[in-house]
Amino acid sequence: MEASKRIEQALVTSLERCDVAACPPALRAALRHAVFPGGARVRPRLCLAVAHACGDDDPALADAGAAGLELLHCASLVHDDLPCFDDAATRRGRPSVHRAFGERIAVLAGDALIVMAFECVARASSESPSRAAGVLSTLARAAGAPAGLAAGQAWECEAEVAVDRYHRQKTGSLFAAATAAGAQCAGADPAPWRTFGEHLGEAYQVADDIRDVADDPEILGKPTGQDVLNGCPSDAIPGCAGQGQLRALVQLESIRLIPKGIARRAA
Repeated sequence: MEASKRIEQALVTSLERCDVAACPPALRAALRHAVFPGGARVRPRLCLAVAHACGDDDPALADAGAAGLELLHCASLVHDDLPCFDDAATRRGRPSVHRAFGERIAVLAGDALIVMAFECVARASSESPSRAAGVLSTLARAAGAPAGLAAGQAWECEAEVAVDRYHRQKTGSLFAAATAAGAQCAGADPAPWRTFGEHLGEAYQVADDIRDVADDPEILGKPTGQDVLNGCPSDAIPGCAGQGQLRALVQLESIRLIPKGIARRAA
């Protein structure tokens, strides 16, 4: 099955567990609003790509790991949009969760998505329990403190912010988790893959910053733009049977993320 279909099906299955009378209707609706329709699903796609490159011999666990990553990402967006942080009115072209359902439901929805991410992986642990334990640990490391999503968000509450650390925790943590978890789901050593994910996270943050401020290449500093446009992060891909396909995916993502005007001039 195609990666995007695997991801969506795993997410649908996770959300269906809340489609019961016992779940408050507003919370149930807010959870679906936060997850569907999704964005590019970059992190779960990366997880499946690494799992595939390493053999993908437990696809059920890989699907669960990918879905767990996306649920954590969606939770982080719900919390990031709250009035106490960015107070964002929209997300993915629609009202943000707190604008659509109220602040209290948004807080609870974000919390519920975090719990759901771990439940998703736990339910897929029967075939490879030791691998699943490693994936759960990887997700926990990416979600909390001292260097996960929660820590990254907390830097916004400090008087002084180390920008590189802030980006590494708030953005890079899930990229590192995606590559490490993908390897773990397939029984491979996650350490070199975590390094690969950290490089990708840095490149993604650069690209995202460019998209925010620069559809004009004059605003872009040349070294940063060239690093991303030339696909430097792909040089860190560990040796594996699927290395070529994974490199192609990284190159495709780098092209998608950089504004078209900058990409044309760079070419």
